[in-house]
Amino acid sequence: MTHTITLALLWHSMNSDNLGVGALTLANAEILREAAKKAGVKAHFLAMSWQDPRPEYGEWDDIENLHFRTRHIPGPSGPLAEGLRRADMVVDIGGGDSFTDIYGPKRFLTIWATKMHAIRKRLPLILSPQTIGPFETRYAKALAKWSLKRSKLVVSRDAPTTAFLTEMGVTERVLEATDVAMRLPYDPPAPRPAGGKIKVGINVSGLLFSGGYTRSNQFGLKSDYPDLTRRIIRYFQAQDNVEIHLVGHVQSHEIAVEDDHRVNLKLAEEFPDVVVSPFFKSPIDAKTYIAGLDYFMGARMHATIAAFSSRVPVIPMAYSRKFRGVFGSLGYDRSVDCQNDSTNEIMAAIEAGFADRATMLKEIDAALALVDQRLDHYTDLVAEEMSRLKCASSSARETTRGCQS
Repeated sequence: MTHTITLALLWHSMNSDNLGVGALTLANAEILREAAKKAGVKAHFLAMSWQDPRPEYGEWDDIENLHFRTRHIPGPSGPLAEGLRRADMVVDIGGGDSFTDIYGPKRFLTIWATKMHAIRKRLPLILSPQTIGPFETRYAKALAKWSLKRSKLVVSRDAPTTAFLTEMGVTERVLEATDVAMRLPYDPPAPRPAGGKIKVGINVSGLLFSGGYTRSNQFGLKSDYPDLTRRIIRYFQAQDNVEIHLVGHVQSHEIAVEDDHRVNLKLAEEFPDVVVSPFFKSPIDAKTYIAGLDYFMGARMHATIAAFSSRVPVIPMAYSRKFRGVFGSLGYDRSVDCQNDSTNEIMAAIEAGFADRATMLKEIDAALALVDQRLDHYTDLVAEEMSRLKCASSSARETTRGCQS
């Protein structure tokens, strides 16, 4: 009988409006299934995060959803405590980039406290590939270091995060991999007949279009983002045989400032010949749609990862260090920097990339070989920890040979 290991997937969501967070969840589950297979065990997942209003992305036999709220974090009962009680291992992805104090003390302490509970329960804690830091306050740096030092494995998804961990003195049991969403499954597009229209995808961030949560250029972009977006659309409208697709990747009926979809619909009123992508049911549906395009650019990092990992030439439009960290660590240097590059500089990069899509595809193929190498290493290390858990269980010791080596 196959031994089952229960993994608490902290800060993984099966119904986030941010399809990037959903992509991390579904892709990491794929990787962890492969690790379980290598370890000769069966994985059962408890996806643990906030409850969002949207329906869950789908049903998987091996994934349960345990939604908790802030009030459950300090107490000894509730969904968080139940999940940790049932878990053999905790895999924490921190929502991709939330293990930092730049979003305020409440969010930091919330993300940190769940790690603290896992450590106090002596559960193996693995921090899946993510951006970690910065920690600008002394207390946050001390608490973060405490939890990082006690984790079984800390996996960064980019070179800047690895360097930051080294500066903090966290150097043991550290691996640099890449974003797990590179492994998000999707349905490859059917071959299209030669001579068809060139499908150009533009991911417009509703958050940047709104000026951030403050509505006043919160992220310090050098260019006027709405103006830049319209200029991009006009440029591709002027090209021969191009079909423009506006693709949302954060889609929310409830939170207008976050929603890409409603911005796309408004832009479609200005530019009636554009195609607006549907309100996707899941990150897999979004990636399948993006994979059918010929050229892509966007300010939602996981929209650009969906393009990149499905071999669509892409220009990531960065507004934080995580973009250049992830893509630059793979040797893919096509990102533009919306915080420091002018509108003309960004347009020049987009126009040059469109003219040189064949070269971009070769660059992506070279980078994807490194993606496989890095994520395979992550898979192997998790499989080793699963093997240790299997051997440590009394039932496994009775039926499994080789555990005493």
